[in-house]
Amino acid sequence: MSALSALETALENRWEALWARMSGRDPLELVDALRRECDSNAVVCRAGRVMVPNAYDVELSAPVHEELTRRGDSVGQMLTDRLARHAARNGYEWAGPLTVHVRRSAEVPNGRYRVVSTVMRHVSAVGFRRAARPADG
Repeated sequence: MSALSALETALENRWEALWARMSGRDPLELVDALRRECDSNAVVCRAGRVMVPNAYDVELSAPVHEELTRRGDSVGQMLTDRLARHAARNGYEWAGPLTVHVRRSAEVPNGRYRVVSTVMRHVSAVGFRRAARPADG
């Protein structure tokens, strides 16, 4: 078996393993990637508060994205729920309203994914807290 054939086989096996995870009830590999992204970008503020980014982009290869879309699963909502529970268990505070966007990317190889987090610049934590308070009246 040539080196190229071995590489091709290895890539196919990794894609099939990811596909098997993604085709099941929960895409566990994506959930773990979101948790790692959240944990690695946590910032300890005064008084022991730990702030984490509030906007997460999950980029999927085209075949994986198409399959998830075809199945009609609301993967974005499930990932958001799982990430919110992870943050609650760890006592994290969001930098604003939590969003997880799942989208197709031509830059991501087949069977792979990329997770990137940011703080939504147009949403301040102070404004978010004000909006969360009940209205007077």
